Amino acid sequence: MKKIYNKLVRDRIPEIIAENGSQCRYHVASPEELEPALLNKLREEVEEFIEEPSVKEMADIQEVLWRIQEVFNITEYEVRDATRQKAKERGVFDEGYILECVLDELL
Repeated sequence: MKKIYNKLVRDRIPEIIAENGSQCRYHVASPEELEPALLNKLREEVEEFIEEPSVKEMADIQEVLWRIQEVFNITEYEVRDATRQKAKERGVFDEGYILECVLDELL
């Protein structure tokens, strides 16, 4: 029976599948294919973390984020700088505020 995935997987997955006695077909993503595949993978990993928060799931998210940084030419310095700037301008998430609504006019 053949199961269709068409998704980005870690580099050793085809090897692991073969070691387990199965066969698979795969290809190396083209540059045009890689960006949306990474973004879809990020969505998948975040959804898995939401379902089961764990260090392993967080590690998967981080791994995908590092690859996204490479592919989109975003340096760690740029990320840290943007993080500091946003924290300065808009704050962080320490207080846990839940915005309920915004009133357009003061009464």
